[in-house]
Amino acid sequence: MVDSILAAIQQHPFSQGLTVEHCETLASMGSLATYAKDAIIFAEGDERHEFFFLLKGRVALEMLAQGKALRVHTLEPGDELGWSSVLSGRGKFYQARALEPVEAVRFDGYELLERCRSDHHFGYKIMHRLVGVVSERLQAARMQVLDMYSPIAKKAGA
Repeated sequence: MVDSILAAIQQHPFSQGLTVEHCETLASMGSLATYAKDAIIFAEGDERHEFFFLLKGRVALEMLAQGKALRVHTLEPGDELGWSSVLSGRGKFYQARALEPVEAVRFDGYELLERCRSDHHFGYKIMHRLVGVVSERLQAARMQVLDMYSPIAKKAGA
């Protein structure tokens, strides 16, 4: 089982450029997780502290407003999910819902953060990548706001 987790981690884009030892460290903390179509992986505000590498399937990140789930972003295989578990230690910012059957490597965010604190070289590599994930998500949110509220979008009837 650990060998299949290690192989999945080594093939995941998040791990590109990590040493074999760093990938082995991640594999020692990871477990495989599967979710059926429409399963809620976590709800907005959940205090769960899981971080995921998506291997198969797509996941919708959604905000709940007035009883409706509003999609903010769609994640694909090769993306990461649950970065707030490692960086902020706070509840989830969005709801994550499987759009199709999902396979992922799941990590305990607290355990990963502790490993980052105890091994600074490993921690720097992981944190550097996590900041990249946050930056990508902020850019995606920015583009969505521009699409919804820009003068060009208004002229087009959006």
